[in-house]
Amino acid sequence: MSKTEVLVVGAGIAGLTSAAILSKLGFSVTLIESHTQSGGCAGTFKRKNYVFDVGATQVAGLEIGGIHSKIFDFLEIKIPEATILDPACIVDLKDGSSPIPIWYKKNEWIVEREIQFPGSRKFWQLCSLIHQSNWTFANNNPVLPITNLWDFSQLIRALAPLNLITGILLKSTVFDLLRICGLSKNERLIKFLNLQLKLYSQEDVYNTAALYGSTVLQISQEPHGLWHMNKSMQSLSKALEDSLYETGAKIIFGQEVNSINFDDQKKCWKVFAKSKNSYIEYHANDLVYTPPPQSLLKHLKDLLSKNQSYKNRLTTLPDSSGALVFYSALKKIHIKTISSNHYQFVSNELGSLFVSISKEGDGRAPKGEITLIASLFTKTKYWFNLDKTHYIEKKNEYLKKISFELESQFNIASENWLHRELATPLGFEKWTNRPNGIVGGLGQDPDIFGLFGLSSRTPFQGLWLCGDSIYPGEGTAGVSQSALMVSRQILASKGIYNFNL
Repeated sequence: MSKTEVLVVGAGIAGLTSAAILSKLGFSVTLIESHTQSGGCAGTFKRKNYVFDVGATQVAGLEIGGIHSKIFDFLEIKIPEATILDPACIVDLKDGSSPIPIWYKKNEWIVEREIQFPGSRKFWQLCSLIHQSNWTFANNNPVLPITNLWDFSQLIRALAPLNLITGILLKSTVFDLLRICGLSKNERLIKFLNLQLKLYSQEDVYNTAALYGSTVLQISQEPHGLWHMNKSMQSLSKALEDSLYETGAKIIFGQEVNSINFDDQKKCWKVFAKSKNSYIEYHANDLVYTPPPQSLLKHLKDLLSKNQSYKNRLTTLPDSSGALVFYSALKKIHIKTISSNHYQFVSNELGSLFVSISKEGDGRAPKGEITLIASLFTKTKYWFNLDKTHYIEKKNEYLKKISFELESQFNIASENWLHRELATPLGFEKWTNRPNGIVGGLGQDPDIFGLFGLSSRTPFQGLWLCGDSIYPGEGTAGVSQSALMVSRQILASKGIYNFNL
């Protein structure tokens, strides 16, 4: 049996960040992870001479004042080396018009928008206004959704006058903003927005919350921006690991949670975890749970049987997406000259592909070679009801389809691939232990975003949720914000009310 003040389940960026903050504040912290390494969907793996980012390939929040920057300053550790992406991405709608570079410099992006989407200025100005409001609000460290008086006090403290104006759009979608600006029939703009929003919200213009969508559509521009980690995505989790070791926290890999219960006599949480050869029982006053909340349905069975309303809440959460991810490598001379490390383009058969290409000297490929990762969303149910033969056939079919699309887009000869493999939701389930291999959090529609989302507080005292299904959503910056929020809630539950970064 192992005792600790705080037990954190899951060593993705959310778990690492919450554990690092609480350990830095003096708590006894133990972090357990089912995999043999940290990072989760923001981790890496190796094949031959290549290093591949598992899922996330861009990072927000590294700029001064960004969430990663603030947390790393608090932890007194150095931010890993990263390069601003400019353009952040090039989007090819395949409609005969020129591709759309999403520039980092605000003025350049404004000019580009005018060229690409004539007459759309009012829409972008409205998005910018909402984004400024959101940024002020987020910097004031709100707690959402509200479940008690302290949460409410943090919401009130975070509100600025502009938030009261943009708050009228709380139940609106991005399409409502288009309608307000007279652009509801602008098919090219809607097509572009659908591609971008799907990446960050898992929803389209008709279903993405206006307050959320306005921010993700502006996050690529100064003073924010998207960043390329100069070594690999693993450098982010490695820095957080180092902070944990420095403060005396324990990180234990190869520990898969089997069950979670509350010991009424000892007044603590009991977590049974299994390793290769044995079971270990952990006791903790507070438990921070970072896997998708749907996983509680198997880990928290006994307590959920006594709280049917919360069980129903978890059972009825919207389905999250899965992903197909194509990992490949080739010589740089065998791909056409590229002007961005990230591309998104329309495919008539596959919908769209998001492509990330390594940089020379970033540690992902030998000199003169590149790694190329391409991903698309898929329904998880399409992959878990197949027998082995049909699964392999379907996987090989998509490997060929994605290869063909990339060969056409980047002028790659089929014989020039040095490495190719495809990950499906089954592979992601094995890698991350996320149910059905789901990626990202909950789709950010108006009924699930912000005030209406799933709370980090559960009905069970001392059990906290953290990660991409909790406000403010997915991405390394989003889950870091949720880690800060849950850390502040734990402190407040112990009478410490004045902690802010």
